[in-house]
Amino acid sequence: MNSLKTSLVDLKYFIILWLSQSFSALGSAMTNFALVIWSYEQYGSALTTALIVICSYAPYVLMSIFAGALSDRWNKKITMLACDSFAALCTVCVLLLLQMGKLEIWHIYVLNALNGLMNTVQKPSADVTISLLTPKEYYQKVSGMRAFSNALTGVLTPVLATALLSLVGMHAVIWFDLFSFVTAFLCLVLFIKIPEIKYSDETRETLLKSTKAGLKYLMENRGILDLILFLAGINLIASMYNAALPAMILSKDNGGEIGLGIVNACTGIATLVGSVMVSILPAPKSRVRVICNTLLFSMSTENFFLAFGNSVPLWSIGAVLGWLFIPMMGANMDVLFRTHIPVEMQGRVYAARNTLQFFTIPIGYFLGGVLVDQVFEPFMKYQDSWILNALFGKGKGSGAAFLFLFLAFAGIGVCLFFIRDRHLWCLEASPDECVSANSSDFVEITE
Repeated sequence: MNSLKTSLVDLKYFIILWLSQSFSALGSAMTNFALVIWSYEQYGSALTTALIVICSYAPYVLMSIFAGALSDRWNKKITMLACDSFAALCTVCVLLLLQMGKLEIWHIYVLNALNGLMNTVQKPSADVTISLLTPKEYYQKVSGMRAFSNALTGVLTPVLATALLSLVGMHAVIWFDLFSFVTAFLCLVLFIKIPEIKYSDETRETLLKSTKAGLKYLMENRGILDLILFLAGINLIASMYNAALPAMILSKDNGGEIGLGIVNACTGIATLVGSVMVSILPAPKSRVRVICNTLLFSMSTENFFLAFGNSVPLWSIGAVLGWLFIPMMGANMDVLFRTHIPVEMQGRVYAARNTLQFFTIPIGYFLGGVLVDQVFEPFMKYQDSWILNALFGKGKGSGAAFLFLFLAFAGIGVCLFFIRDRHLWCLEASPDECVSANSSDFVEITE
């Protein structure tokens, strides 16, 4: 009990921020989930639906590399409040267009692009704020708590959004989103005190020099850079997966909105359990090994179940296997970043990371949408192989299932490539070991 009381005192500002922002994230996720369903029901195109996410990520990826320098200069609380307020304004625009019966897909594209632009500054500010509010000895616990809230959001989003859509409609989902924003806004204004960073003259460089400083840090720290590139490769596969999943489940007779909601809920439950495991387990001997093993396990399981399974229970099993250990990966990666990157550099480095790690997401969504609409679905429609029909089913959605088989092998290939990257393993080795040892000294994967 004494330890718990000490933790609550040490983390009081973080806990308030965590709870309020998680509630706001739930509202935003519900709106996004509802818009994906609305888009696919209106247009029946995986690419049209994927463009919603692409429009959010494209400005985020393009501008993040510069936004970190601004984030390091600006007041963190004011930056977060301004960006969150702009996002709420975009949501209000969707609500007004919906009430007037004039909501079209291009409206969502434009508003998501503007919202993504604000996220370029908000995200690095929020990342640095976590470091400022959290003592170093709590980094893994805090990462586990954040993974827990993300997982809980994943569980509740499809359940609540589907229930509100069915019983009340899109308007109720958006009103809940706005209520959650107001709650988080007031908590940040009234109850959270964010320490200011004392910057040296070096950190008050011009915008261009500050941006270069973030990139220079990554080039001089190959372990961090290669870890970011590893996740960029995984994000490419994962975003193609995200583009194909609604197209497959919503199209199949045994899927639909309820099936998609169940699979997404199972994803959330798996990550919820994984985040609890992260919070209670001691720090691993090798964080890099945990990252590599968890990603390899995820890529080696879920996509096969989605490819060959033809029912909600099998898809749900795949979702559980694919996402159960992802919180462990995220928490250990987060600890590596926060312990290796100086806090006064984190805004710029995180911004550069956001560009490098997430630029593959809009590419993956675009490729996933194109491959489903233009390649795999037409192929499965006009082929007459009983083997393929037996493996992936018939009719609309079978092409997306076929795509998951390719994603499985692509994900495994990315993992095996980076597992043999000695720069990753140098994050946990002494400088002498990194110079003298070859990659085979580090890549043995054990339980």
